[in-house]
Amino acid sequence: MTEEFRVNGEEILTKVKELIREGNIRSIIIKNDDGKTLINVPLTVGVVGTVIAPQLAAVGALAALLSHGTIVVEKEE
Repeated sequence: MTEEFRVNGEEILTKVKELIREGNIRSIIIKNDDGKTLINVPLTVGVVGTVIAPQLAAVGALAALLSHGTIVVEKEE
């Protein structure tokens, strides 16, 4: 199952953190306005804290460069 969220660049990191806290997510993909995949963050059950920190830093850097983006979330059923 997938969900898509269109967000402003400054909201991307906040939304990604919120989605990770929800759990049951298999991966998060961030795309630019053209639909090009910029980053794909695979998540496994129990991934938290320092394990995900480098990916969040990359998401934050991308968010600073984007005015708008799409977050595609693949969820476990």
